[in-house]
Amino acid sequence: MPRLRKPRALPQGGTIGIAAPAGPVDPERLAGGERLLREAGFRVVRRDDLLARRGYLAGDDARRAEELVTLWNDPEVDAIVCARGGYGCHRVVARLDPELARHAAKPLVGYSDVTTLLLWQRRRAGLVGFHGPMLERGDGADPGALATLIDTLTGRGTVRRVLGGRSAVGGRARGRLAGGSLTLVAASLGSPWEIDTRGAVLMVEEVGEQPYRIDRTLEQLRAAGKLDRLAGVAVGALVACRDPRYPETDAREVVLEAVSGLGVPVVTDLSFGHVADNRVWPMGARAEIDGDGGELIVLERGVSRR
Repeated sequence: MPRLRKPRALPQGGTIGIAAPAGPVDPERLAGGERLLREAGFRVVRRDDLLARRGYLAGDDARRAEELVTLWNDPEVDAIVCARGGYGCHRVVARLDPELARHAAKPLVGYSDVTTLLLWQRRRAGLVGFHGPMLERGDGADPGALATLIDTLTGRGTVRRVLGGRSAVGGRARGRLAGGSLTLVAASLGSPWEIDTRGAVLMVEEVGEQPYRIDRTLEQLRAAGKLDRLAGVAVGALVACRDPRYPETDAREVVLEAVSGLGVPVVTDLSFGHVADNRVWPMGARAEIDGDGGELIVLERGVSRR
């Protein structure tokens, strides 16, 4: 794995490029999200073909890969924010050049299916990325989440940031942040962008997965040795993760059953993932997990201000 590098901070008034590396984009939500970024003082650019559709994809694989390459190569683009997730990032990473991404050193923001790009960038390019809000909520994005995203990308505000949650297993530990969508984390196994969890605080969230599927995915990670050397586990939103056939089974309890015996602190109910208040966190940055206080504390900026 290349030595970790932080991307350059987004300058105030800088240019944000919008990418659609996965599913097709709703034009009204896109316009609303772009409007919020402009109102925050940034210039917003995108390719004319961003609204392309090919079934469940935002255009063919070549278009989506070329879009990222264009944004990395464009000297006027300071950061890249993805429009939405869905599915498709797995299909484009083989077309991307990790050296180009590392040299460009631009913050890349997204979650859900974009977990794949963030893991690829961390493992292959050695570059910090940002698990955070995209434009899929249009102008209904949570103001607090948007403000935190901007502060994070620009490197403003305090270095330490606290995400409050719910205590599950006590203890304190430090490690680098890794994870994202639980399904996509597991889907990285055996790939060139396979997640490295050694000494990491594993961050997981999910949407629309029934509890037994979450159980199976966690057991897959266990079988692959990805739960063996963790510093801690931080669980975000588990949205619509229910099964009407087994209403008594709770997704949070399924996760806790899988990780509570690891001997590491565990915090749940953190505000990241498929929720309006989707707080950004930097993939690869150092953090402390406080299992007694139910908090995750990000200890360093994810961007370089030099």
